[in-house]
Order: sequence, then structure tokens, then C-alpha cells
Amino acid sequence: MALSARLEIRQGQGLVITPQLQQAIKLLQLSNLELDAYVDAELEKNPLLQRDERDAEPDAEAPLEAAADYSADSIGDADARAELDAARDESSPGEQVTGDADHPMGAADAGASIDWSKANRGGSFEGDGEGLEGALTHEKSLQEFLHEQLAAAGLKGAEAAAALVLIDAVDEGGYLRADLSEVAERLGCAEAMLERVLSVIQGFEPVGVCARDVAECLAIQLRDKNRYDPAMAALLENLPLLAKRDMAALKRACGVDDEDLREMVAELRALTPRPGAAFGGEPAQTVVPDVYVREGLGGLWLVELNSETLPRLLVDQRYHARVSASARTDQEKTFVTDCLAQASWLVKSLDQRAKTILKVSSEIVRQQDGFLAYGVEHLRPLNLKTVADAIGMHESTVSRVTSNKYLATPRGVFEMKFFFTSAIQATEGGDAHSAESVRHKIKQLIDTESTERDVHSDDTIVDILKKAGVDIARRTVAKYREAMRIPSSVERRRRLKETA
Repeated sequence: MALSARLEIRQGQGLVITPQLQQAIKLLQLSNLELDAYVDAELEKNPLLQRDERDAEPDAEAPLEAAADYSADSIGDADARAELDAARDESSPGEQVTGDADHPMGAADAGASIDWSKANRGGSFEGDGEGLEGALTHEKSLQEFLHEQLAAAGLKGAEAAAALVLIDAVDEGGYLRADLSEVAERLGCAEAMLERVLSVIQGFEPVGVCARDVAECLAIQLRDKNRYDPAMAALLENLPLLAKRDMAALKRACGVDDEDLREMVAELRALTPRPGAAFGGEPAQTVVPDVYVREGLGGLWLVELNSETLPRLLVDQRYHARVSASARTDQEKTFVTDCLAQASWLVKSLDQRAKTILKVSSEIVRQQDGFLAYGVEHLRPLNLKTVADAIGMHESTVSRVTSNKYLATPRGVFEMKFFFTSAIQATEGGDAHSAESVRHKIKQLIDTESTERDVHSDDTIVDILKKAGVDIARRTVAKYREAMRIPSSVERRRRLKETA
């Protein structure tokens, strides 16, 4: 067969993601802090962009151009809400009634109405220019606290320098994460000198800091309380037996009876295994909600964007006209044209991002009306596809919009991902339950346990939930319980027995 070259023409369709489209997609998934950083970078690169200073200095006579774009959206059905309230009033106090998912009923009171109109204006304490947010974010670190105490410890020369090295090796829990022999070799000093310096640092606050393991940390705290005796020392040497709950072996190792051992274990539980946990390793970041949800008249839910998280940009047309007129070379003209196109596209993308967030948030509130009115037990199963189909968008778009975005509701501030929960089937063909509401019911059942006889096994919880209309397997109950860090029924029964 002879080989020959030939030319063919084919027609096809394809999706080309332009740089502008990539930018718009990227903006959707940015949090408000990341968006501010991105906008600042664009302002430095593009001379035609500028911030709308009217946000910072509002003029009563000037028209608000963005008011129509980001106006509040009313969510809810007044008749349906009236029916829900009537059903709630008919139920007896403390009684939980399971019904149609569209008509949730329960004993929980509806969330109090909160006026969010002033929530976007930061307040401040009198005489404190930094305000509440500044007070929260400027948290002293553990290293700073230790350095302050080191200045008053009286160490000099090589000992002071070694102390600085040891303090820098303390982790966020307050433990020393460095080997003394390696530090001594690196500093060229005697290990005995490091031991002396370490004993000085271990006398700092918080008590137990700079310990090399949990046993040493607890021993330091017991010495501070003058409760470190041979029996306690033996107990600390056998912490693995305590973790296994092998009380018989512990009594033999410590040489004490049942009553003394219970008191010793109670003392250990009153100590702090992570003394540095009270200090912030990094400045605390305050969560700023992207959307405010408040209850309006007639049982409607009002959804509005937080204007402080929306950077407003303007394209300086006057400067563009002046620069375009003075451009001489093709390169200069191309640069000015590209800057104008990028600035216009960024302004348009930010506007579209805000509208998309408002649209997705409104649908989430519409779907989770029962949660906002009556609590977590009425959280409905919800996935990305349901929201995407309702608002005519793709699932990937909804996923990007709900990433790192927060809703401020009368029940608290929640990440948008919180409202998306998997479905658990109901018994006898009823409406499905959300996984979050089922977890809440499991926790409620366990929280009511006060004696050994009240402890519910996983099988018992399954039976109780099935009577309440939740079709759930025992392994699912165990998975949810472990995810909430709740011990097994055997462990809970043993703890209740010890505290009785």
C-alpha cells in the first residue's frame, strides 16, 4: 500500500476557556479575604482601575449605583410559614412530631429576629481605636509569653542564649520538640547546662510548659500543686495502662486501693495535657459573613449581600482618554487597550460573582427554611445538583460559589457547605432525613444518659431512631458517633460507674 499525503477539512465543536473566563471562574471560589488580596494585586498592575471611594464616604445626595444589583431577596411562603407555626403551637411542650419535610414541626422555638442592617458597620470600644476585631486578632503567642518571662528569669550569657533556642523549639501545645543532646552538639555546650536551663523554663507559666512528653508535663503540674508522690509517679509511668482502663494492673503498680486510685485519676483529669493550647500560634482570623439572612414581615426570609465584602471598582475613563491620546507607538496603544479590556472584564466579573452568590444563597435559604425556623432537627437533605437545577446553573458553579462562603443567620454564622447534607431514608416510605439532623438526634439521646441503666448501645439507638421514622443501620450510627468523638456504650457505662 502506497503512502501519500493528503489534506482534509473537518468541522467540530469545542469549548475554549479563555483567560477572561478562567478569571471569572477563579473569582467565584475565592473567599472575601482572598478576593481583597486579588483585587489589590490588580489595582497595582492596572492603572485604569480604581476603588469606588463612595463606599467609605457615603453621600446622602449621591445615587447608590449598586443598590439595584445587590438588593435583598425575600425567601419564603407566608401561608406555609403560618401553617408551620400553627402546627408547632398544637404540639405539646417537649414533644417532637415527625411529619412532612415541607411542614417541619417541633418543640424548638423559632429563631429570634435579628436586625442585620447595622451588622456591616464595625463598632469599637471607647478609647480603643483598634475595636473588637483588633482585640481578637492581636493575640499573644506562646513564644512571646515565654520570652517575656525569660527577661525576668535572670539568665545571663550562654544560658540566656540556650533558653532562646529551647523556647523557639516549643510547639503550639507547649511541648519541647528538640533533643537536648542534638541542641548541645549544635550550640557547642554541655548537656548538663541545657538541663539546668530547661528546669528554669519549666517553671514558667503556663504550668507544664516545655515538657518533653505527657508524663513530664503532668508531673510538673502535680509538683506545682504539691501532689507529686511515689504513687503518682508510678501512675505517670503507667499511663498506657490507664489508657487501656486496666485498673487492676494500675492498683498493683501504684500500691493503692480502689478509692485512692479513683482520686488519683480524678486529679490527673483535672490537669492540662496541652498547656500551650490557650495561646494562639497565629493571629486569629475573624469570619466575616458574605451573606446576611434575617426574618422579615409575614414570615419571609430576607437575603442580602454583605456590602463590606464586595470590592467596588471603577474604570477611569478620563485617564484612559488622556493616555490614549498621548500614546505614540503600537506597543503603547496595545498596552492601553489591554488594560481597558482587563479592567472592564474584572468589573463585570465581580458584578456577576456577587449576583451568583446572592442567587445560590437565596436557593439555599429557600430549601432550608425549616432549619432557620425550628433548628437543626429540621435540616433537609440537600445536594449541589438540587440547587443547580433550581437556579439553572452547573453543579461545578454551585460548588465554587459555596466554597469558603459564610451565611449569617439568626441561628449563627454557618459555612454554605453546612447546608448540604446527605439523605438518610425514612421508614414506611416517608421523606428522607438529613445526616446532620440524624447526628443531632444521636447526640441528644446520648446527652440524656445520666446513669448506667440509661446508656444506649448502638443497636438501641437504631431501634429508637426507627421508631422515630429514621431507617438507619447500626454501622452508620457507630460511624456518626465516632465522628462526634463519643465513646462506645461500654466506655460510657464505665465512666458513669466511676463517677457514681
